[in-house]
Amino acid sequence: MNTSQKIAIIGCGNLGTSIANGLLDQKSFHPQHLHVTKRNPANLLYLQDKGVRVHNDNLIAAQESDIIILGVKPYNVTAILKQIKPVLDPKRQIIISLATGITLEQMYAELDLTTILYRAMPNIAADINESITCICGRNNELKSDELVKSLFNSIGFSITIDENLMEAATVLGACGIAYVLRFMRAMIQGGIQIGFDAKTASQIVNQTVKGAAELMIQKNMHPEEAIDKVTTPKGCTIVGLNEMEHQGFSSAMVRGVLASYEKIAKD
Repeated sequence: MNTSQKIAIIGCGNLGTSIANGLLDQKSFHPQHLHVTKRNPANLLYLQDKGVRVHNDNLIAAQESDIIILGVKPYNVTAILKQIKPVLDPKRQIIISLATGITLEQMYAELDLTTILYRAMPNIAADINESITCICGRNNELKSDELVKSLFNSIGFSITIDENLMEAATVLGACGIAYVLRFMRAMIQGGIQIGFDAKTASQIVNQTVKGAAELMIQKNMHPEEAIDKVTTPKGCTIVGLNEMEHQGFSSAMVRGVLASYEKIAKD
C-alpha cells in the first residue's frame, strides 16, 4: 500500500471499521492519512486516539483524500455522491463503493464520466487482515488497479472479477462468513452436548475450522479429497457425515446461498 495515499471511509459502519482497523495494523500506513466519517461518529472515537481523523463532514473527507471508500448503505449511495461531487477531482481521485447491488452505471449517473470508479466487496475479516475482497472497475488502468488491489491486499487477499458477478461475490464472501460462523456455532453446540464446556468446545472448533481452511489453501486440495482422508470404512466420521446429508446439510447450505442471492437480485 502506497503510504502517501490519503484515504477516506465515508459512512464508516461495521465493514468500514473493519477496513480501518486492518489498515491501521499495517506498520507502513500513517493513521493521519485516514478520514472516517459517520453521521454520529461517537463509536469511532477510539480511532481518533490512534491518530485517525474522525468526524461527520463528508465534504472535507472527500476533498482531502486520494481514495474515497463509500461504506454507506446502498440506498444512501446516490445522495452521498451528489453531496461530495462538487469537491471531487476525477483526474486525481479513485472512488470505491462497498454497496451491494449498486452498479457502476448507476453511480456514473451522479459522477463525471471520466472518474476512476470501483466496486469492492470485502468481509469483516478485514479487521484481522484476512478478508477476501472481490473487485471490479471502470476507467481503471494498470496503475489504479495495482493501487486498489494493494489497498485490499493489505487487509487480506483480493481478486478481480466481472461486475455481473459482484452480487454473487457478496453472497459467497460477505454473507458467507456468517454461514461459516453459524456452522461453527452448531459444532460448538454439538460439542457441549457430548461433554465439553463451551470454552473448550470453542477452542477445538475454532482451530479445526482454521486448520481445514489452511489445508485447502496450502495444499490446493478439493474438499472431498481431504474428506476421503478422514473417512475410514465403517468409521465414526462417515456415519456423522451421512447423517448430516440425510438431514439435508449440503442442500440447506446451497439453498441458503441461493436465497441470499435472490434477495439481492430482487432488491
